[in-house]
Amino acid sequence: MAQQTERPRISSRVKVHDLDQTGYPKADESMSPKPGRRYLSRWILLIAIAATATAALTAWWLQARRFESTDDAQIEGHLNSISARISGTVTAINLRVENNRYVEAGTLLVELDPNDYQVALEHAKADLVTREAAARSVAVNVPITNANAFSQLYAAEAARDEAAATVDAEEANLVAAQHRVQQDEALYARAERDRARYEVLVEKREISRSEYDARETEAIAAAQALASDRAIVASAQQRITQARSRVTQKEAEVEAGRTAPQQVIEARARLQSSTGEADQARADVRTAELNLRYTKIYAPVSGVIGRKTVEVGQHIQPGQSMLAIVPLDDIWVTANFKETQLKLMRPGQAVRIHVDAFDLNYDGTIDNLPGAAGTLFSLLPPENASGNFVKVIQRLPVRIRFNPDQDPQHMLRPGMSVEPTVVVR
Repeated sequence: MAQQTERPRISSRVKVHDLDQTGYPKADESMSPKPGRRYLSRWILLIAIAATATAALTAWWLQARRFESTDDAQIEGHLNSISARISGTVTAINLRVENNRYVEAGTLLVELDPNDYQVALEHAKADLVTREAAARSVAVNVPITNANAFSQLYAAEAARDEAAATVDAEEANLVAAQHRVQQDEALYARAERDRARYEVLVEKREISRSEYDARETEAIAAAQALASDRAIVASAQQRITQARSRVTQKEAEVEAGRTAPQQVIEARARLQSSTGEADQARADVRTAELNLRYTKIYAPVSGVIGRKTVEVGQHIQPGQSMLAIVPLDDIWVTANFKETQLKLMRPGQAVRIHVDAFDLNYDGTIDNLPGAAGTLFSLLPPENASGNFVKVIQRLPVRIRFNPDQDPQHMLRPGMSVEPTVVVR
């Protein structure tokens, strides 16, 4: 059964004609407000509400002008790809090298087979010893070549000068012999004339035979002296010819000796060549040492491992990516603001960064403003010169840095969505 509504109790003082149709006492008309006053109070209430709303909207608008925000933003960071610098077979992997594990900088990550590179290093060292010995031998020969070459030059020049002096002496002897020949010719001519005169006189028996024999002996002696001096002249001429030949020979030796500087230059060039070969061998040793060192791959930075693809026994090629390390200390926010929002933005302005993943706010500052709109850096930038141009509000990537010491537990990760709010006024 439906529950009956309980009527209010009516005092005995209330008369029946004072009740309304429902049985309740009639309202006292003397106590109800007048219509004019009721309408006035409504208008006052509406005006108060409108004024309050206007003030609130004005305050919100003034407050909103101080900020620019966007939801097109995310945390970014470096992705350090770890690859091998040499080829080789993986022999060991650190047990800590797993995805989402944190490693410190300098941690040994992967080891490659070092045997081939150890043999190459030993071969390079042996070749270096050989080339250094050859360089030392050539270095010793340089001063020897210098001394020998110039000593031969000096000896040849001295011998040439001596031969030239001999030629001068022989020419002087020739002149003296020629003078004696002339004297002998004069003496022989006088002796011959005396003999002929004495021969006529002896035939006439005007002088004795002994006087004639004396004159004949003098003539014969003069003839013999003349012949001897003529032989001396011929001999002197021959010696002059021989001396001149020796001069020519010594001049040839001097010319050969004048190549001494070239011989020294050639010896020094051989030394430089040997030294260069030794340096090359030394560089080969250094390269072999580096290749041997590259068989052990260390973490260049501290961070979280990701994208691990390397396994023991795998053959690695140079440049092949094995894993990636994401450093958590160097992160920033890339916020794509509309171009209409950049009017008052400047580097150094404060930013409140809301991280959706944790529903927490972080503080930061604008690091720098972009050089161009994001569309110009895309793989296929828009080409507006064709005439098919539609004006679209562009977005420009603004780089925001977190203030230091806000994430000691490294909870923030690259790729997280954020909503930055920049204080522009």
